[in-house]
Amino acid sequence: MTLIKYNQPNTDVFGKRFSDIMDEFFNDAVATRQSTYAPSIDISETDEQYLIDVEVPGINKEDIDLNIENNTLTISGERKFEKKDDNKHYHRVESHYGSFSRSFTLPENVKVDSVSATYNNGILNITVDKSEKQMKKQIKIK
Repeated sequence: MTLIKYNQPNTDVFGKRFSDIMDEFFNDAVATRQSTYAPSIDISETDEQYLIDVEVPGINKEDIDLNIENNTLTISGERKFEKKDDNKHYHRVESHYGSFSRSFTLPENVKVDSVSATYNNGILNITVDKSEKQMKKQIKIK
């Protein structure tokens, strides 16, 4: 009896170009990607404020919700994928689309009613003032 090696279909790695293998890998990863994503967020502070910068390019400010409940700041919204041209065939889509929601517990030393937000060039800038009674104060020694 002669043994014949079994080859599964589409698994001949040596007969493919490296770029084809990588394309298959990433196409499978994109196909299984969920319709949610998490925008990048930078949080910093000054002596008077906490500053939160959220990267949300391609989203209208009307599609972003900003809420505070039980000292938790929640930023949510959705970036929709809009096909404008039915004759266009996409070979690769690397942009993130779908809904997002990010929540952060605010420190106790904030003025919740002072939260303000501006949106410019795809960046949502949120400022939260610190309360005066909890602010850091330098004391000079006499």
